[in-house]
Parts: sequence; C-alpha cells; structure tokens
Amino acid sequence: MVIGAGKLTFKLFDVHSLKQKRSIVKSIIHRIKNAFNISISEVDLNDRHTLAVIGFSITGNDVKVVNSKLDKVLNMAEDLGLAMVMDSQIEIIHF
Repeated sequence: MVIGAGKLTFKLFDVHSLKQKRSIVKSIIHRIKNAFNISISEVDLNDRHTLAVIGFSITGNDVKVVNSKLDKVLNMAEDLGLAMVMDSQIEIIHF
C-alpha cells in the first residue's frame, strides 16, 4: 500500500474576516475533493484570516499513480486562482 500525504499553505488576498476565509477555503476543499475523491481538510492557521493550510491524503497500490494524483491536486490548487499557494509539502509512505 502507498500513502501520499500533502500540505498546502495558501495566502489569501482581499480577505478581511474569518468568515470570508472560510468561504474561500471551503470552495477550494470542495472543488479538489469533488475532482479527485480524496481526504482533505483545513489543518492549521484556523485563526489567521490571510493564511490557510490544507492537508490531504491519497492511498493506492502504485506509487506512480499516487504521485501523479498528488501533482494533479497541487496543480489544481494553483490553477483555481482563489488563493496563492505559498508552500507545498508532499510525502509518499510505503506501508
């Protein structure tokens, strides 16, 4: 079994409240989850309205498939244009 885990840090522009942040983060999470059917949620910096950290995981049998899906998630997050991806961390675990 192969487990792929990722963490994306976003910079949110023109956001002045946590309510606005939640709306943008929920939209990002919803779109990625629907596109790839993965586990994904906001995992850090919940009280900062200009930054967001989203974590996600993917499981599979083939490391190439998992790695490809991780890359596609990162590309989609950047292409959405809802927030700027400041940092990304990806790890693949063979279990």
